Formats: sequence, C-alpha cells, structure tokens
Amino acid sequence: MKEILKKRTKKFAIDCWHLCSGFPVNREYDAFCRQLIRCSSSVGANYRAACRAKSDRDFINKLKIVEEETDESMYFLEIFGEINKQHKEEIVRLWKEANELLSITVASIKTMRNKIKNKN
Repeated sequence: MKEILKKRTKKFAIDCWHLCSGFPVNREYDAFCRQLIRCSSSVGANYRAACRAKSDRDFINKLKIVEEETDESMYFLEIFGEINKQHKEEIVRLWKEANELLSITVASIKTMRNKIKNKN
C-alpha cells in the first residue's frame, strides 16, 4: 500500500504541474500556480517522510502535514475550477484524486491514533 500511495502522490504532483503549465503566463495565474505546485508536491514529499517516521506519533505528525497540504491543493483546484473553464475536466479529476488521498490520509491518522490508544 505504501508504494501505491507513493506513486499516486507523485503522480498527483506531476499532474498538477502539467495542469499549471497549460495556464496563461501572467501575474494572476502565476500566484495560484506556484501555490498549487508547492502544496501538491508537498503531499508526496511529506507522505514519503511519514513512511520513514521514527515512531507512531511521528507518523501521525507527518500525516497531519499531508492532510493540510492535500486540503490546500483542493482549495487551489477549486479556485482554478471557478476561473478557468477550459481545463474543467482535468481540474475536477485532480480534485477527486486529492479528495481520495485526503480520505486515505485521515483514515490512516485515525487508525494510528486508535493503535496508540489501545497500547496504553
């Protein structure tokens, strides 16, 4: 499962980059594109860091960052969905992927919290 999520989060970042590369090059789009590229690539980078966590609590802390960055990616995809109708289908697809990644992340956090709780 870890390898599948590593691949999915990496593909998500690359797909967001491809989406942004199709937008007009101007100040307005540039600000949002930079943000989406940063947060979407942070999803995968922080997931990989979570996979190398030193403890269960460290794992949760790193997954919380994944949760935040995924939610932020969804926010910028929503903005693009409202300001750019030309790429609507791809934006919707990426938003759905982000939502799935977010659901997986939240479920993993809950599972790990329950594991810690049951240890004590």
